[in-house]
Amino acid sequence: MFRHRLFFKSGALFLSAVLFLPAIATAAEGHEPPPLKPEALFQLGKLGVTNSMLVSWIVAVAVIIFAQLATRHIQTVPSGAQNFWEWLVESLYKFLESIIGNQLVRKTFWFFATLFIFILFTNWAGLIPGVGTVGWGHHDAATGVFHVDRPLLRGGNADLNMTTAMAAIFFVLWFIWALQANGVGGFLKHLFAPKGETSGPLKLLLIIVFFLVGWLEIVSILFRPVSLSFRLFGNEYAGEVMLGAMAKIVPALSWLLPIPFYFMELLVGLVQALVFMLLCAVFTLLIAQHEPGHERQH
Repeated sequence: MFRHRLFFKSGALFLSAVLFLPAIATAAEGHEPPPLKPEALFQLGKLGVTNSMLVSWIVAVAVIIFAQLATRHIQTVPSGAQNFWEWLVESLYKFLESIIGNQLVRKTFWFFATLFIFILFTNWAGLIPGVGTVGWGHHDAATGVFHVDRPLLRGGNADLNMTTAMAAIFFVLWFIWALQANGVGGFLKHLFAPKGETSGPLKLLLIIVFFLVGWLEIVSILFRPVSLSFRLFGNEYAGEVMLGAMAKIVPALSWLLPIPFYFMELLVGLVQALVFMLLCAVFTLLIAQHEPGHERQH
């Protein structure tokens, strides 16, 4: 029964893709996708402020203000904004604790929770009407439609610079936490030392094998920030392109057709924030754990 349901759902998804992709491709012919590079709005000294940076700053300030207002007058029985904020933080803490353990979550929760909350609300802020559609542009004389060439606002995580910066910060913190948990010698041993109890020629063979595997592990570690940044950026940028294309399939229904996809993008924004945080947490767990069997338990 499970296999039949899985087959049916997979077939339905494939059929939907077959039906919608030609329409999206046709709409894309007359719809130029958002540029990969964000638009610079103004200069602050040598710093060029882009439209994606502006959205990120607005989200960060809004989250900080909301957190301050929600916790300004702490009540024993929370209600309203305090209740929502405590529920969000407590749920994240228990969820991470079940994955990486009590000791590690105490050290890293401040970063992982901030990462999840910021990514989530930045993803959702990119779906607010006007983001990407309000700005400077020109009127098309043939159709009389106004085309936005330089939007005032753009989704923060649809900018590869933003996702790369978050991944780079995690990489630095991961390295610090790895050294704190293992020391320099323990860190190198984790990468290159053979695992298991062996002796004789087999032990020599395992030393050579794990030494070579250690270099592959280094390549994998160095590639993690790249995969983290491109995964989040790719999903958010693809969402922008899809919403724009759906709005152009039937011009008369441009106000209606994107609505179901807005709800899908709300879910995608939540999932991508969760995936980014979980991958960072698991990468940290793998380098910081010491108990035998702990990884298998979780």
